[in-house]
Amino acid sequence: MNLHLTGHHLDVTPALREYVQSKLSRLSNHFDHVIDVKVTFSVEKLVQKVEATLHVPGNDLHAESSAENMYSAIDTLTDKLDRQVVKHKEKISDHNQANGALKHQPIE
Repeated sequence: MNLHLTGHHLDVTPALREYVQSKLSRLSNHFDHVIDVKVTFSVEKLVQKVEATLHVPGNDLHAESSAENMYSAIDTLTDKLDRQVVKHKEKISDHNQANGALKHQPIE
């Protein structure tokens, strides 16, 4: 998984980088085929905002979150991405089983 972190009006510190990596590692528990992750941090007055785009085979998943604290914004962002990844994985598995594979055919 390639991780690209950028900051808009903000320097990305090693602590932020490590925190994001630890939180996004949770996504690989559900889905191993994450190709690329782009995370953008921004600060606008008192609002801390985080946006992320996950590139997975066949789709791009995007989520954004804002809070007063950057770490809480990252937490809610990873929760949103986690739900999207699980939903994407269910769509793929449902789609593949609908093809009428031989192992899903009744025995006659």
